[in-house]
Amino acid sequence: MIVVNSVTEAKSNLSALIEKVIEGQDVIISRSRKPVAILSAYHKPQAKRKPGALRGRIRIADDFDDLPADIAAAFGAMQK
Repeated sequence: MIVVNSVTEAKSNLSALIEKVIEGQDVIISRSRKPVAILSAYHKPQAKRKPGALRGRIRIADDFDDLPADIAAAFGAMQK
């Protein structure tokens, strides 16, 4: 992590600081020895999930909810 001691210093070295951010480092910019901003890499947000995108492409078998007899017995379930 890089700490820049003034906004003026950050402005004059902005290109170099951006290169450091591209390399994966964060830059803290201070004013009067107090941190006021963080310069960090931008990450594109993931695409929003679209409900129903797989509609018609997935099929669930008719016997999906039926347990095999040995597994049902192990859980103490009654068979239909």
